[in-house]
Amino acid sequence: MMHPLFSQQDLQHLTAHGHTPDTVLAQIEIFKRGLPWTTLHRPCLVGDGITVLQPSAMAALEAIYTPAVRAGRGLKFVPASGAATRMFQALIAAYEQQEPVDSKNHQDFWQFTKNLHHFAFYDDLQALIGRHGSSIETLASCGRYTELLAHLLTPTGLNYANLPKALLPFHRYPDHCRTPLEEHLVEAAAYTQDCHQVARVHLTVTAAHAEAVQAHIEATRSRYERAGVRYEITLSVQSLATDTIAVDLDHHPFRDAQGHLLFRPGGHGALLANLQALAADIVFVKNIDNVVPDHLKETTYRYKRALGGHLVALQQQVFSYLEKLAAGEVDAALLGELWTFARQQLAIVPPAGLQHQPQHEHIRFLLDRLNRPLRVCGMVRNVGEPGGGPFWVQHADGALALQIVESSQVDTASPEQRAIFAAATHFNPVDLVCGVRDYRGQPFDLAQFADPDTGFISQKTYAGRALKALELPGLWNGAMAHWNTVFVEVPLSTFSPVKTVLDLLRPEHQAPMVTTP
Repeated sequence: MMHPLFSQQDLQHLTAHGHTPDTVLAQIEIFKRGLPWTTLHRPCLVGDGITVLQPSAMAALEAIYTPAVRAGRGLKFVPASGAATRMFQALIAAYEQQEPVDSKNHQDFWQFTKNLHHFAFYDDLQALIGRHGSSIETLASCGRYTELLAHLLTPTGLNYANLPKALLPFHRYPDHCRTPLEEHLVEAAAYTQDCHQVARVHLTVTAAHAEAVQAHIEATRSRYERAGVRYEITLSVQSLATDTIAVDLDHHPFRDAQGHLLFRPGGHGALLANLQALAADIVFVKNIDNVVPDHLKETTYRYKRALGGHLVALQQQVFSYLEKLAAGEVDAALLGELWTFARQQLAIVPPAGLQHQPQHEHIRFLLDRLNRPLRVCGMVRNVGEPGGGPFWVQHADGALALQIVESSQVDTASPEQRAIFAAATHFNPVDLVCGVRDYRGQPFDLAQFADPDTGFISQKTYAGRALKALELPGLWNGAMAHWNTVFVEVPLSTFSPVKTVLDLLRPEHQAPMVTTP
C-alpha cells in the first residue's frame, strides 16, 4: 500500500535503513514540535551529588572489584568511530585555501609546523616524503606547505584527515609508536583481565574503517599479549536503523539532488543498541582519544578499579534488597533502611506525597527504582573544557534526579538556567562503569530506560542547502536518563583528551620515553 508522503522508492529506502513510514513520521513530528529543554535544578557539588573517595577506601574498593573482574565480568567499551577530520580542521583549512598561508590567520598551522618533530607520526611522515625525494625540512624551508600537508592529510599520503582517530600514532616509545587503540589495549589488561588472563575490549567503528581497524589489531596485538595476557576484541558498527531523517526548514523530508531521502547518523546515543547487543555485565565506557602514555597510567588504573569496586558494592546491596522486596520480606525497619540507602547512596528522591501512602506503594516504588541499570560516573574538576557536567535535574513531574547534561540541552536564553550551568564545579570526562544486568543476572532492556525527549535538533547544510538534523539522546545523557546514577570525583590527570592535533603537544602526551610492556 502506497503512503501519501512516500514513493515506492522511498519505501524501499526506508526499509533498507531499518525504518518504517511510522518511525520516520514520528521523527518528523519531533522536528515540528521541538524538544523540551532540560530543567536544571542545581549543579552537583561535592557532598551534594558528588562523592569523593577517601584514600583509605581505595584499596578496599579495588579488593571488592578483584573477584568480579577475575570472574570475567569486566569489559571495556570504546566508541571509536570518530574520524580525525575535526582533529586536523585547522590544517585542512590551510591546505584547501588558495592564497599563501600567513602567520596571522593560521596560528595553529604555524604552531604545528614549528613542532612537527614532537609528534609521534613525525618519522612516518619523514619516511613518506623521503620516498618522494625530499624531506620535511626542505618542504618547510621552501614554503611548500601545501605539498607538506598533502603528504600528511590526503589519500596520496598518510591520509590522516580521513582515518579514524583510533589509528593515528599518538605517543612515541623507544622502539615503537602507539595509537590510542593500542593504549586502550594496554589499559584493558590492567582492569578487565580475568582469572584466565583474558582482557575483553569492544570497539564501535564505522563500516568504512572496520577492515583497517581489524588489520591494525592483528598487526599489533602480539606486542601486548605478553606474560600470558590474551585479548578478546570485538567490533561493531552503528546500525543504519539508528540513522534519523533530515528535514528542510519547513519540516518536509529533505531530498538530495537525485530526489532520495537523506538520513543522517543519530549521534553517539545510537550506540546504546551496540551496548545492548553485547549482553555484557560490568562495562567501562571511555572515549578513544582519552589516553596517556604508560608512565601516567597508574592513577587511571587505580581509579578504574575503585570505580568498578564502588559499582560492585552498590550492586551487591541493591540485589540483596531487591531479592527481599520481591519475596515480600519487608518490615518497617527494613523499609526505613531501604529508604536511607536509596537516598544516600543512589540519590533517589521519593515523589511528593509518597510518605502518606501505604507500605505496598513504597515497596512498588522501590522495586521499580532499584531494579534499573546502574552507572558510576567519574567526574573531574571543571577547568573550562567544552562539554557537559553533573547536575540535579527536575523532571516534568517535579522529581529530581542526577543527570549528565550538555550545554545543547540547556535553555541558555534563560538567565537562571545559564547561571546554574555556569556554576558547575565538575565536568564529564566520559569515564563510566556500567552495571547492565539485573539482580537475576539477566541483561536489562536498555532502551526502556532512555528519555526520548533529550535528543537534539541542529541546523546543518547539505550541498549548500539548509536542513535540520536530529540526534538521538546521547549515550551518557538521555540514553541513560532513567538509570541509577552515582557521581564520583576522579583526578584531572585521568582526563587527557585529544580533540585537535595540537593537543598532542600537551605535556601529558609528550611523556619521557619508557620501556615497552
